[in-house]
Amino acid sequence: MLVMAEVMPTSSYEVVIEPSRGWMKIDWRELWEYRDLLVLLVQRDFISRYKQTILGPLWHLIQPLITTAVFVVFGRVAGISTDQIPQPLFYLCGLLGWNYFSQNIATGGATFINNAGLFGKVYFPRLIVPVSVIVANLIAFALQLIPFLLFLAYYKFCTTQADAVHVTWLVLLAPLPLFQTALLSLGVSLWMSASTAKFRDLIHVNQLIIQLWMFATPIIYPLSKVPDRWKWVIWANPMSVPVEAFRICFLGRGTLGPTEIVISVASTLLILATGLAVFQKVEKTVVDSV
Repeated sequence: MLVMAEVMPTSSYEVVIEPSRGWMKIDWRELWEYRDLLVLLVQRDFISRYKQTILGPLWHLIQPLITTAVFVVFGRVAGISTDQIPQPLFYLCGLLGWNYFSQNIATGGATFINNAGLFGKVYFPRLIVPVSVIVANLIAFALQLIPFLLFLAYYKFCTTQADAVHVTWLVLLAPLPLFQTALLSLGVSLWMSASTAKFRDLIHVNQLIIQLWMFATPIIYPLSKVPDRWKWVIWANPMSVPVEAFRICFLGRGTLGPTEIVISVASTLLILATGLAVFQKVEKTVVDSV
């Protein structure tokens, strides 16, 4: 008696692994396929940051309040104007974009150092790690938005300084400077992570750069008080436009023109593009060097 065995057809596909070529070649399809990993990394970054802490995410509410209190004292002693905007609102609004920017750089700038063990064990698109930092810090941005909105409501409805705050439809445009801040911080963090992968001591220089960059950004002073001969220095800083744009969107006050916006956006895209190119070049040999 003959038994006919069913023969299963063999698979007709194959997986080809090859090195990327060119200065910048991003496989967007591959990044999309690893979207679940992106979610896991976002959860990891947010949970590990507050593990074994007393206040946890509440630090994002306390930190801008403490910084604002310091700025208020310093501003009154130094006689720094805030363009008739209540000082707490002026400083809290300026810190919204800056805190998000600095947190992205501080964490994303050490991508290769902090994830060397992970990179050496399993393959996945390395770009997912700095992108996950940008996404995870959006949660921190949302938490820091809470005290600002509370102060905004207080000055708008509970004080005699309501005329100093002009809340208009421009508040709907607030995601635009947030998006630019995300792209700019991603580009800068890619540059920093590529540099610290080869020279680890540059991580300390990165912290210094962030501190100096803050003073070149109109956070504790209004642009209207900057002398004309020095304004080009402020506008050369691509982070100045998002910070000022947040004040225009939320408070209806600010000094910003189309020329400054175009220059800032162009600088952001240039930093992002070159950062992607440098990051992709370094990631090919980073496992051997870290």
